[in-house]
Amino acid sequence: MAEKIAILGGGVAAMTAAVYLTEQENWQDSYDLTVYQLGWRLGGKGASGRNAEMGQRIEEHGLHVWFGAYVNAFRTMELVYDKLGRPATVPLASWQQAFLPHSFVVLQELIENKWQTWPIDFPEIPGNPADGTLDLHFWQFIQMLVAWLEKFIADLQDEAKKVAKATKVQTKKSRDRHLLRHLVNSVESTWDNAEAHVTQWFSQVKDEAKEIWSEPKLLGQQLSQFLAQRAQDKRSDEKRDHLVVWYMVRKLRRWLNSELVDVLDDHAELRRAYICADLAITILTGMLRDKVISRGFGSINQYDFRQWLTRHGANQQYSVDSAPVRGFYDLVFGYVDGDFARPNVEAGVATLAMLRIMLCYRGGVMWKMQAGMGDVIFAPIYELLKERGVKFEFFHQVDELDCAQDQFGEWHVSNIKMTQQVTLKSPPYEPLVDVKGLPCWPSQPLLEQVVDAEAALIKANQVNLESFWSNYPALYQAEFGKPLPSKLLKVGVDFDKVIFGISVAGLVHLCPKLLNQDHALYRQATEIKAVATQAFQLWLNKTDEQLGFTNIPASEERPILSAYSEPFDTWAGMANLLNKEHWQGATEPANVAYFCGAFPCAEYPAQTAHGFPLAMKDKVKTAAMDKLLTGMQPLWPLAYNANGFDWQVLFAEPELTGDARFDAQYWRVNVDPSERYVLSVAGSSQYRLATDGSQFNNLFLTGDWIKTGVNAGCVEAAVMAGMQTARSISGANIPISGENGFAPFGAV
Repeated sequence: MAEKIAILGGGVAAMTAAVYLTEQENWQDSYDLTVYQLGWRLGGKGASGRNAEMGQRIEEHGLHVWFGAYVNAFRTMELVYDKLGRPATVPLASWQQAFLPHSFVVLQELIENKWQTWPIDFPEIPGNPADGTLDLHFWQFIQMLVAWLEKFIADLQDEAKKVAKATKVQTKKSRDRHLLRHLVNSVESTWDNAEAHVTQWFSQVKDEAKEIWSEPKLLGQQLSQFLAQRAQDKRSDEKRDHLVVWYMVRKLRRWLNSELVDVLDDHAELRRAYICADLAITILTGMLRDKVISRGFGSINQYDFRQWLTRHGANQQYSVDSAPVRGFYDLVFGYVDGDFARPNVEAGVATLAMLRIMLCYRGGVMWKMQAGMGDVIFAPIYELLKERGVKFEFFHQVDELDCAQDQFGEWHVSNIKMTQQVTLKSPPYEPLVDVKGLPCWPSQPLLEQVVDAEAALIKANQVNLESFWSNYPALYQAEFGKPLPSKLLKVGVDFDKVIFGISVAGLVHLCPKLLNQDHALYRQATEIKAVATQAFQLWLNKTDEQLGFTNIPASEERPILSAYSEPFDTWAGMANLLNKEHWQGATEPANVAYFCGAFPCAEYPAQTAHGFPLAMKDKVKTAAMDKLLTGMQPLWPLAYNANGFDWQVLFAEPELTGDARFDAQYWRVNVDPSERYVLSVAGSSQYRLATDGSQFNNLFLTGDWIKTGVNAGCVEAAVMAGMQTARSISGANIPISGENGFAPFGAV
């Protein structure tokens, strides 16, 4: 008899687990899968909806962009699209149509209280991200990092020749040539049994010693040649290899600090290349000094990333709080309780993630979805799973999991208590709508499928069936004189195993009895933090250029910008989505802009505080309007006139004037437990459990909050978690790239 598996939640990890379980041959002989989902749509933090009253516009939880290093995520979506087999005439029929590579990234620097734009057009790397790998050896990481460093050093040297003072160079030449020769000779003399290529390498460096101070890029070239061999043989047992690299990068840092620091304030290109080189050198130095090769990236998670950079000599003034570093914290919403004065990301997690993003990508460094995340990810997954026979129970709110011991003393999940939110006229619920030929999730439930009395109550009170603080149970009780229907799933009857795919912040509310029994699960629930986020979207009458943002590359890619002013530190031009919306009338928008950032919130009230979400949403509106009143002027100077922000640039009905035009836009706050973004605060990774790591033998945890080899909030971690869950349940061989990312590389 097939095992009954209850899947709680419809986010990335839970749906990935379902995909890989149903990939097994004759899977229906082994499993009976049912997904229980709050409200009317799948997606969790990645859910999006189409607003039928506003041009079928796409409304997201925030900004969702995939990185070209998301190997497992792309591999999964390639599988989904290939197995679904949409006709070629259908929009976004293949994953290659659903995602397009993106190379243009913009950072913002605050220099002397003025924002300066730092545009970066990353090179495209040939290949399919699904064919990439995250399983790099230590020396491969070092080799690829040095390749970037070599480029930065070359750029710096060329630029420095234009601005550095000749007298300053002359005062240091003699001393440093002597040190270089002395240290090269010292290292060479300790290598008694060096291979021929190493001996030749040292001889070459020695011969070129007199050139290196004036030509530092030669040092980078020689280092690259040496590391090419180490990356090939992956030898990790020779400590003197580390000495060579350490020596060389310290020489490069000395050159950087001696020759360039005094002129960085006046030369933006020089400053930016210096920051990149200094960060690369710091990461190299830190990995060597902290013996990451033998201890793994997890060994440095006790430090916050900025603390770790400082510890290993990064320039405090220019690098530690630089735009690339701030941009990474913004990327992962790395601010405890949304407090921008409390940045916190584990050093090992941050370092590994940055290296993978920069060194492992294929195609573009980023990839943009060509419709909403719900349309591109969750609609095809839903269609495939439904076609395969997976059952979906929408409008089911999980209330509590209970536990018990069996006759052998083993603990298991015994019951799952749920609330059935609506009564359907004719089950099952059909959740998708057609927008220009593309299956999509609506932004509101399709109430025509709900019995009329309940539908009228929901519509009249604008009930949010996805909210933890919803007042709908009380409204229902008052209207019909009875509580909402409850449902009790019993082990051995309704389920045998449980996949808990609801986010980590939901554990304390839904699993108090489990947490009381399992101390490790309790520590995971309390030590793995999550932060509220906020977002708003603008539909505009002007293009980015017409707004005054002119830093557009030749490819005409729209900007993805970060490290900007808080609280909305990230902005993305998303005009590429307009052709997937369905605006009707004489005019339609010329542009779309997405904004997001962490949301300051340290305390969350009881579930009975029904007004809490709306009060927080009002704060988002105020912050968003403040952003437009003054905060976007450095980026959109042409959106302002003598009276301030020109509200006419916002697309809205003609009769709306002034700031009332903002009311036609979209904004949201993500405070619900299942919507908060999972953080990686210093020292927290040790509390992450594996998918089967709880005491309960029929419970499988899944999400970007478990132990994955990424240990950070992102779609790649969620996909890896889902793959691990499917593998643990089925015993199938499901290879997962990068899942041992925090393990030691080898003994030294």
